[in-house]
Amino acid sequence: MTKQVRQFGTWSSPISPRSLAGALRLDDVQWDGTTLVWLEGRGAQGVLVAQSGVDAPRDLTSDLSVRARVGYGGGDFTVSGGQVYFAGPGGRLYRLPLAGGSAHAITPGFGEAAAPRVSPDGRWLAFVHTYERDDVLALVDTEGHLWPRKLASGTDFVMQPAWHPQGTHLAYIAWNHPQMPWDGTELRLLTLEMSHDQPLVATTGTIAGSSTVAIFQPEFSPDGRYLSYVSDETGWNQLYLYDLTDRTHRQLTTDEADHGAPAWVQGVRTYGWSGDSRSLVYIKNVQGFEGLWRYDLRSSQSSRVKGLEDYTDLAQVAVSPEENLVAVIAASTRIPPRIVTTVFGEPDLPPRLASDPTEPPTIQVLVDEGARIHRRSAAENVPLAQLAEGQPVSWAGHDGETVYGLYYPPASDRFTGTGAPPLIVHVHGGPTSQARAGYSAAAQFFATRGYGFLMVNYRGSTGYGKDYMNKLRGHWGIYDVEDAATGASALAQQGKADPSRLVIMGGSAGGFTVLQSLVQKPGFYKAAVCAFGVSNQFALASDTHKFEERYTDSLLGPLPDAAALYRERSPIFHASKIVDPIAVFQGEDDQVVPRNQSDSIVESLRARGVPHIYHVYSGEGHGWRKPETIEHYYNTVLAFLKQYVLYA
Repeated sequence: MTKQVRQFGTWSSPISPRSLAGALRLDDVQWDGTTLVWLEGRGAQGVLVAQSGVDAPRDLTSDLSVRARVGYGGGDFTVSGGQVYFAGPGGRLYRLPLAGGSAHAITPGFGEAAAPRVSPDGRWLAFVHTYERDDVLALVDTEGHLWPRKLASGTDFVMQPAWHPQGTHLAYIAWNHPQMPWDGTELRLLTLEMSHDQPLVATTGTIAGSSTVAIFQPEFSPDGRYLSYVSDETGWNQLYLYDLTDRTHRQLTTDEADHGAPAWVQGVRTYGWSGDSRSLVYIKNVQGFEGLWRYDLRSSQSSRVKGLEDYTDLAQVAVSPEENLVAVIAASTRIPPRIVTTVFGEPDLPPRLASDPTEPPTIQVLVDEGARIHRRSAAENVPLAQLAEGQPVSWAGHDGETVYGLYYPPASDRFTGTGAPPLIVHVHGGPTSQARAGYSAAAQFFATRGYGFLMVNYRGSTGYGKDYMNKLRGHWGIYDVEDAATGASALAQQGKADPSRLVIMGGSAGGFTVLQSLVQKPGFYKAAVCAFGVSNQFALASDTHKFEERYTDSLLGPLPDAAALYRERSPIFHASKIVDPIAVFQGEDDQVVPRNQSDSIVESLRARGVPHIYHVYSGEGHGWRKPETIEHYYNTVLAFLKQYVLYA
């Protein structure tokens, strides 16, 4: 079919703002025996869903929204022994039978709780708790009869508790200000003993990590011999084993790839143990493209897990304790997130037969050995041919060093344009994060309308080794700004972007880069889109949540010594240099980057008559959850770009 020639940016798209607003968030997935449980975000509501065998999925919760609120959240639930334990309203932990029934609160309503883990005997629940700036590892009985008590305290932060299968040890991660969890953490091991029928801490030891070595996700092998973890000691996040008997450490993976992830939230998992303790199933991240691998402890060899070849972004590995099945949240640049399971283990296993629990025992069904899709986050009613495929790109930064990113070209099976398209340069938040090869609703929304879309993994991003991540130390507002601009220029030189129609877009730390780019490079971008962006570094250091209140110590320097640098890298003190059109968006209830950060920038724009729009969303925090907010945001950005980029 001959494509119709139409101006880039004005193409009719199969992706509407309303369709984006209706998408689900898939946040986590776990097993209880052969039952799969996952958490869906439906607008502002978090809903637990369960599926057993070939039964249809069913909602477990309705009136209680499931969401943990320690820091940025995460670690929302766990499952064990036919029960699901979850964080809900009032910062409380609840217990709910998987078979159905009412949820029962097992902790009192003060502070916030996250990352619950059930003891092997099912009697105790270890969890992370924060109250009045005191973060601790706590313990409560699973019936909720006893008052919770502290198991471990004395550090600024804790995360990722894990039980030994005999209940004799607990492992967890701890760290202190000014470190962030990707800077330096410690792997702590508690030895427990029973006293008056309650577990008490007998000894505490540090197994690995330091203020400069980050440890992530401790897990005990099901046979109790090993404690596994991820460490960045070599410069890459690698898998390790600690032999509890010999007290020796063994590095398993050696590739220049990341096998962990920055712990922005509680409960992050990038690997899991097989039920027989013979292998580990793990995510391997190579420059933003991920695959699932299996490490065999007997042969010391790794092999790619089959059935997931179509996916390039994976999260929340969950290995079935009873079968050779692994569940993940899987996506690609053209496939929205899905809950998927697949077989792992010896290659080329023959198909297996399993009884259908809904039929008489004599009826058998053939279980597909390929990947099985349990849930889709979106309707997926747009053919792949109409979507843009993210492409890995790299370019030389302003100082000649290599910078990485993902580029989405304009995509349509109906339209084409002439010349070079307008380009949206998207800057991820964090800034310690990575734009991976997953499904970006924003990238597809704009690419299917005829925009090029560049997701910049500027120096400071994760996924390219610790040295690359640490380059942003002291240089926030430099490398991110320059790497975004040189990326846009590189694409323009290749004919993939119109240099006169460049747009920079970002939120949070990415919003800071947007503002700082307009300050440092007036006229380079035709327009900008900033969501809850940092405008005042002093305020960020004093008026944000505990998790990030010392983050700028590494990104800029400790106060008061670095005060001059904070002023230099605060867009609000140089707002008079912002002259390009900008759209600003802010959540009314944002506790990370409060509204006053955006208000102050907009006040300067308004006083000087700089073209701008400003929207504050009631009931929203640090990001959009409400469908009506998402729909309004995309409609507004489209109209803004049409006025100031396409027809300016």
